[in-house]
Amino acid sequence: MPCSPRTARLLLRDKCAKVISRDPFTIKLLIGVPGYTQPLVLGIDPGSKYIGSAVRTKKNQAIYLSEIHQRTDVTDKMKQRKMYRRTRRGRKTRYRKPRFLNRKNSTKTNRYPPTLENKFHTIQKEVEFVTKILPITKMYIEMGKFDMHAMMNPAVLNHHWMYQQGNEFGFYNTKAYVLNRDDYTCQCCKGKRKDPHLHCHHIIYRRNGGSDRADNLLVVCETCHDDIHANKIVLTKKQLSAVLKTLKHATQMNVLCSMIKKRFGIDTFVETSGYIAKSIREHFKCDKEHYWDAFFGSFEHGDKPEILTNRVLIKKCVAKGTYRQTSGKRSEKKMPTGKICGFKRWDKVLYQGVRYFIKGRISTGYAKLCDILGTEEKLKPIPKFNLMKRLSGRKSWIMIS
Repeated sequence: MPCSPRTARLLLRDKCAKVISRDPFTIKLLIGVPGYTQPLVLGIDPGSKYIGSAVRTKKNQAIYLSEIHQRTDVTDKMKQRKMYRRTRRGRKTRYRKPRFLNRKNSTKTNRYPPTLENKFHTIQKEVEFVTKILPITKMYIEMGKFDMHAMMNPAVLNHHWMYQQGNEFGFYNTKAYVLNRDDYTCQCCKGKRKDPHLHCHHIIYRRNGGSDRADNLLVVCETCHDDIHANKIVLTKKQLSAVLKTLKHATQMNVLCSMIKKRFGIDTFVETSGYIAKSIREHFKCDKEHYWDAFFGSFEHGDKPEILTNRVLIKKCVAKGTYRQTSGKRSEKKMPTGKICGFKRWDKVLYQGVRYFIKGRISTGYAKLCDILGTEEKLKPIPKFNLMKRLSGRKSWIMIS
């Protein structure tokens, strides 16, 4: 069970305990003290970008608060790996048949995209991390469900028949709906160029991740369409504002909640809703933070909340290693992926009394330092390795309190 700093200091002085980790500062007793733990409750607030975690006692006393920043670069790294693979096949001047559906990972059942697998593993790792150092007996997980149709067209909330008859009802396809929506008129020149050939232009190009939804399509004439792709015409902010709303994160949350129920099991946790945590948080006038949503999502009426910790553990998920091994047009330069002067990337170091993380390394003995969020610190002179102290090595997530 958590104890006061004074108790921990006395136990370490008398050699009755030893230090297990620095963040969070955890000690392990070397003497037997049976039956001295109380049941604790864990609250999890999963999100598409951030995860909130909190542990409380039966008297609503918060003893652990944490916020995890999830990875958002999985898709980009998969595309980069795909580009390297295709370039390598062409550079080797030999033909190799492309492989797609013959891969086991593409044909196995119950498969989820790598992005969602990474998000679920982050939640699973946080639960294992907390249960390893605290006696958790009950767990609350916030489950949010998003209505895609209502987010696209809020009018369905007042007219439920629109769930069966949406905006494209009665049209042959999406193109016919877009042409009718824009009144068969070019939205750039408004018909001044007298070009009778109309096209549906993707506001966000398909190669950049744009979809075929109607809000991403714009009716333009063939002349204006050619000028847009030639960068002679720039779309206005009003035309671009229609595609600023994306359903990517809402879709991920719907699938993520389904993954949690299937893999954790419905009987292992209590399902709670976001509006419950919001109403309790606003009642006690707390700020909108993910760890507060996790704390109040597992809140039990009765005792007033009490905060027994003055630190929030911030965690950021990073890649385990560097996939790219070489650089140069023909991969002729080998990149150092091991240690340089005993340091690796994302190692936690102590420099001039402040804790930093290594963001980049120079083989001559220098490094670029950053904070937990990856913001580079403009330090002068450039930090040297011989002036740093290595606090912890690189892991799949970095943390600081």
